[in-house]
Amino acid sequence: MTESRARALPGSRSLFAAVLTVVALVASACSGADDDGTTAATDPGDGGPGAIVSLSPTTTEMLYAVGAGDRVVAVDERSDFPPDAPVTDLSGYTPNLEAILGYQPDLVVATDDTGDIVSGLERSGVEVLLLPAARTLDDTFSQIEQVGAATGTVGEAAELVSRMRGEIDEIVASVPERETPLTYFHELDDTYYTVTDDTYIGEVYSLLGLTSIATGDDAYPQLSEELILESDPDLVMLADGQCCGITPEVVAGRPGWSELGAVRQGRVFVVDEDLASRWGPRVVDFMREVAGIVATVPEREPAS
Repeated sequence: MTESRARALPGSRSLFAAVLTVVALVASACSGADDDGTTAATDPGDGGPGAIVSLSPTTTEMLYAVGAGDRVVAVDERSDFPPDAPVTDLSGYTPNLEAILGYQPDLVVATDDTGDIVSGLERSGVEVLLLPAARTLDDTFSQIEQVGAATGTVGEAAELVSRMRGEIDEIVASVPERETPLTYFHELDDTYYTVTDDTYIGEVYSLLGLTSIATGDDAYPQLSEELILESDPDLVMLADGQCCGITPEVVAGRPGWSELGAVRQGRVFVVDEDLASRWGPRVVDFMREVAGIVATVPEREPAS
């Protein structure tokens, strides 16, 4: 299950409301190699914590992107990027204090205070950087800067944010302007959960000239097939290819879906669900992917 999908479900939606908190405590001494297989930490000198544990794929990607990857001694079971990240069986959803402390971290970076893990780490003298799921691109930039501040890589983080802003501006400028925005259905899973424009991913799509067929107060609604078919979106974005094996062919085979304009015109696309759900440095790659898709629709072609 992707991060965005997990947060879309009713039981997890409150995670968006979590407050960004940095619990700064006295950092423990730098750890070294030990007998139980934990990874030796790099001596940080004055450059920040020497041993870092990350409990979410997004924070893992941020740590590596700002140049603190050589001090990451363990990441959660879902952090599969970059490929050399030290994946463990640590869970970000149900974090285990004893298991985390087994890696002798100076700093733990997480997205949620599940199970009151922050106070447990606090009592153990471990610094915690809590970064709830970003709600906007600006949140992502701010969080990268906070990761830089917490790891002694302020300059690298600032450079990364500047580069991301520049690349995003270039991508947005490359998208043709249209009198009427193209509409899209972003399929989170095969039960038709999706996003509105009032979401992180909706902001990305909006910058690229797209508008969701989903509206309303619920930012992550579950749509009926009837509503999707009636809306007849110009583009169908499948963010459930990896999780659920959904392909354009599967979509075309659904009852009634072959009549959708997006299906008839070959505008059903599988997007990288990791890029679409990890709201960190690689959001630029997702924007580039979507911009390439938008470019396949002729500029003067009216919305369906």
